[in-house]
Amino acid sequence: MNYSIETNRIENVKSDCVVVGIYSNQTLSASAQMVDSATNGLISSVVKRGDILGKLNDTLFLNVIPNSDIERVLLVGLGEQKPLTTKNYRKVLATTISTIKKSRLNSVVIALTDIDVEKADLNLKTRQIVEVFEDAIYQFIDCKSKPADEMTLKNIVISATDSVANLGLAQGLAISSGVNLAKHLADLPPNICTPTFLAEQGLTLAKNFDNIETTILDVADMEKLGMGSLLGVTRGSREPAKLISIEYKGGEANAKPIVFVGKGLTFDAGGISLKPGAGMDEMKHDMCGGAAVLGTLQAAAELSLPLNIVGLIPATENLPDGQACKPGDVLTSMSGKTIEVLNTDAEGRLILCDTLTYAKRFNPDVVIDLATLTGAVLVALGRVPSGLLGNDDALCNDLISASETANDSVWRLPLWEEYQEQLKSNFADLANIGGKDAGTITAACFLANFTEGFRWAHLDIAGTAWRTGSAKGATGRPVPLLMQYLLNRVNA
Repeated sequence: MNYSIETNRIENVKSDCVVVGIYSNQTLSASAQMVDSATNGLISSVVKRGDILGKLNDTLFLNVIPNSDIERVLLVGLGEQKPLTTKNYRKVLATTISTIKKSRLNSVVIALTDIDVEKADLNLKTRQIVEVFEDAIYQFIDCKSKPADEMTLKNIVISATDSVANLGLAQGLAISSGVNLAKHLADLPPNICTPTFLAEQGLTLAKNFDNIETTILDVADMEKLGMGSLLGVTRGSREPAKLISIEYKGGEANAKPIVFVGKGLTFDAGGISLKPGAGMDEMKHDMCGGAAVLGTLQAAAELSLPLNIVGLIPATENLPDGQACKPGDVLTSMSGKTIEVLNTDAEGRLILCDTLTYAKRFNPDVVIDLATLTGAVLVALGRVPSGLLGNDDALCNDLISASETANDSVWRLPLWEEYQEQLKSNFADLANIGGKDAGTITAACFLANFTEGFRWAHLDIAGTAWRTGSAKGATGRPVPLLMQYLLNRVNA
């Protein structure tokens, strides 16, 4: 899709269609008023007739515009005449692109940046247009024998009052590209997206950007480092595990990096503690954390952010096999701590804990891990926010603030010392599960044992990284959240 910014008056822009807004009190947005004047009051007459009420997400196509260079007008309802919340603005945008997709338009002018949106300037509104549109346009067609129906829409022109909207456009394109990469990798079947394939994507980033270096650690490298916890998970798989280390060097040489750690389980059958068969196909999405790290690094590099960022992705499969890790096994982690495996399906924390220990060698400013870690987060929070836990209030507050701006919501859960009691083991330093109560919290408490000495936050994205049901597929979250966090760091 081709996007551009147009600062000329809306009635002078050539396009197949112009999209403008109308409030529920029948007041036209500023752009709608301009189009109304250019079409001899056509919109006003239609509104007076009651053909559109202006309720949030109402739409009306005007296909015949007499005596005008404007070919079509799409009216979109904005609801009450007051500043829209970011969520309602995104709903309006989603309705817009959904309606446009069903048409046979080649180009469209979006005149929706003049709408008042709470806590959103021109740049953010422009960025949201690109992000929402790209999310709706995305299709996974790699494994289909016939091409999908090709959309006729090729050009989207965003009408704006100032050329500074180009910054919002650039950010929107980079973030959307990162989201689409994360979605694409997660949607690939697990026989294609293996740990080796995921590692190749890290190497591709290094080829595409001069300031990215990628190092791939194989099983022998991890054995030398003493990563017994991570390697314990991979024993049941014929696919060799990889630890993908990606360094983006956009900041000063001596500046401490931001480290992202993304869980990269390219398929999780649960190991010996085998999962139920129903829905197991969705466990190809257990690498969404790793995919989001790749997407975030790509977006940061495209925007040339003046930061140092490290992405670490432990990539493996978790399958049952004669050599697979068993309930009751004791693993020795890279930190030296021993772990009693009570459930082999609690494998994400086993690969993350060694990676968190490995992250210390980068002398990080902060470490943020993201993982489809627990089904319990779905019970607690559903599919709206990601779960957030951490050992540093300032870092967690920064992520909450970024989530509100990016509309990629999180909800913080407690990480109290009392929950560590549930991880006690008679046979090792700690157990890998804490029982049925507070599963999301005890999983984070397990990881906290490996975060001494640095500021750390954990994002449990098991409820937000992919959609299920008829709309099954990856969402690309939390790439928008992480990118907003990085942008806030730059602006600070």
